Amino acid sequence: MWEEAQRLLEHAERLQRRFFQPAVGSAPMPCWAPPVDVVEVSGGVIIQVALPGVPSDAVQVHLEAGELCIRGERPLPAGVRQGRIHRLEIPFGRFERCIGLPPGSWILRPIELRDGCLSIRLMSATPVV
Repeated sequence: MWEEAQRLLEHAERLQRRFFQPAVGSAPMPCWAPPVDVVEVSGGVIIQVALPGVPSDAVQVHLEAGELCIRGERPLPAGVRQGRIHRLEIPFGRFERCIGLPPGSWILRPIELRDGCLSIRLMSATPVV
């Protein structure tokens, strides 16, 4: 029963993030934020971002003033518009996730999107003392 309640609360939070964000200006606003894992390791940070169904050319990763921002769009899966939807839990549309980084200077290493997971590695530009 507790697990079902948690699942329903998580679903409600996803819906709230998706449908109740105020629109500002004419630029399309992100409607969801992908889940991430952030692990600080010796000399760097490893970030994994869950992006199922997102093509690599639909993702932009930028290092901006102490944070890493991942932006892009997950298209509505092919055939969904013609079908009768029974459940649609994986979000689609524009997304954005900005992650605050530990203090210091960071170098963004090449990123990899494989099996629905974006792998990002940041290396410290400041020597460890």
